[in-house]
Amino acid sequence: MSEQVRHRGRIAQIKIYLGKLFRMFIYQKDWKMLPMAALIAGMVTFAVGTNIFKTQEGTYSGCFSLVCVSIWNGFFNSIQVVVRERATVKREHRAGMHISSYIAAHMIYQMLLCMMQTIILLGICMIAQISFPKEGLITGNFMIDFGFSLFLITYTADILSLAISCLVKTTTTAMTVMPFMLMFQLVFSGGMVYLTGAAEKLTDLTIAKWGLCMLCALGGYNTQPNVTLWNTIWQFRAVEIDGIKPIKLITDTILKENKLDEFLMEAGKYTGETMFASEASNVLACWRNLILITIGFAIVAVLILKQVDKDRR
Repeated sequence: MSEQVRHRGRIAQIKIYLGKLFRMFIYQKDWKMLPMAALIAGMVTFAVGTNIFKTQEGTYSGCFSLVCVSIWNGFFNSIQVVVRERATVKREHRAGMHISSYIAAHMIYQMLLCMMQTIILLGICMIAQISFPKEGLITGNFMIDFGFSLFLITYTADILSLAISCLVKTTTTAMTVMPFMLMFQLVFSGGMVYLTGAAEKLTDLTIAKWGLCMLCALGGYNTQPNVTLWNTIWQFRAVEIDGIKPIKLITDTILKENKLDEFLMEAGKYTGETMFASEASNVLACWRNLILITIGFAIVAVLILKQVDKDRR
């Protein structure tokens, strides 16, 4: 390969390394990422159930789960791709390889891989008979908006993982770092743990926060019924004050007058979140932030790998 890249231009080198990556996809069985993505998507979709896009609770938990799947896929795609051939990269860099061309080839390859994983994830959701909304906020087609959002989450996580793969020196270190990066994404997204103070400020640095915001916005979170309040009230029906059960009277009246659906919708209005507002500007802002994060990590990957000649191994 070093003879091929010597004195070649950047575009030509991108083509050379892209061809190498496609050969690795076939002959080194990198295609195994695709059935793994299908397996993970199947398990999560089975756990989420069919309440997603029907109630606020179902939409929130379902969207957060899909964000987790996308980030997981992205991390696994590229966490070892550079570090496993670091010695080769060092040798070819000295022979004339442009690091920017090498990273660009990986970015193109990983983009295609993330697209395939997104299609698989959407296919699994359809097989699970998840009821998707019909209209999208950006293109008018929900599946296009939703699919692009899932792809963007996966791809951003992928490029973050690529940067880590450029930084570490061994595959063991890479696989050790990855769980910590995953936990940071999930814990500091604000979707799993309620954050305040300094911890809350870290949410803007996570892929998961922007992913959750845009999926919930696309799914119409703020316009859906909230069932948590009703379930909580129902648990206290037996509470008695001066021989009267006031909560039972309220719940019985709501049920008797067939006002339960109206009550759940009104509860949903009070529990809506500004960041989940179903507005095109909200979704576009999330897309913009993830694209900027992706570009940032790509630049970091190039800058880090340019130091490969300083390895003393």
